[in-house]
Amino acid sequence: MEYVLLIGGLSVLIIAGELLVRGAVGVALKFNIPTLVIGMTIVSFGTSAPELLVSLKAALNGHAELAIGNVIGSNIANIALVLGITTMILPISVGKSTTNVDWPILMGASILFFLFILDTKIQWYEGAILTLGLVSFNIYMFWDAKRKGKKEVLDEDVVAVKKSNILLNVGLIILGCIGLAFGASWLLDGAVQIASNFGVSEHVIGVTIVAFGTSVPELITSVVAAFKKHSDISVGNLIGSNIFNILGVLGITSLVKEIPVTEHVISVDSLWMLAIALLIFPLMIFGYKVTRVRGFLLFLFYCIYIYFVVS
Repeated sequence: MEYVLLIGGLSVLIIAGELLVRGAVGVALKFNIPTLVIGMTIVSFGTSAPELLVSLKAALNGHAELAIGNVIGSNIANIALVLGITTMILPISVGKSTTNVDWPILMGASILFFLFILDTKIQWYEGAILTLGLVSFNIYMFWDAKRKGKKEVLDEDVVAVKKSNILLNVGLIILGCIGLAFGASWLLDGAVQIASNFGVSEHVIGVTIVAFGTSVPELITSVVAAFKKHSDISVGNLIGSNIFNILGVLGITSLVKEIPVTEHVISVDSLWMLAIALLIFPLMIFGYKVTRVRGFLLFLFYCIYIYFVVS
């Protein structure tokens, strides 16, 4: 039964996240909110909603290792696994804004997270600082885009969504929110039961199965886009997701409930997360392109991490 809960929860989370994004984007476009703002706020929140709901549910239910393991594992998976697999299919160009703005913010957020957990907990005021950092980041991105006068390009998919019925979009938002709540609950219950049955720590389940599951939306989107030869896939999207995971997911979760942190997370997992954040910079900066060979190196890094986690 626990496997049904796990797989069912993952499936519902993926579908619900998609419904939430589609509905929210549809409503936003109806009110002529720029697609730039939608991408930075609604879409980034929607794709990270599984991580947020799972971490909140885990923290409130007393499963702190799942809450923090989910975020750390997802951040490692987003870059090492998702970007690695995607670039092995199709090399991806890197914009200078990614190396000049997005990566420094990710590195800063990662270091701030590490400093906060040194006392073995993330307290509410530290969560407030992280959340404020996310708000500031979004405001800066919007201001910078407006300052540079970036023009919107509405593709066929966006135009189709803009023409859709607003009541339908509101219905999609409601269904998405309900689905996320149930999916997070089922996924968490299944993961806890599996950990108990096999004597595996919740931490291991959190940084592997749960983290991979909540990263599936990013993986599917990136791989499908690569197969369709969409060369405009941006590394910045994945880096942005990691920024949201640290500042948003952990920030909001610790505002609701203080998150205890184990010594293993401090001395091992957080260092792996910092290492992958550092590793991606030289892979991006030389030639401003993540090639297939570099993608394979990222994928290999992820395999080595998983080996050390489960061994």
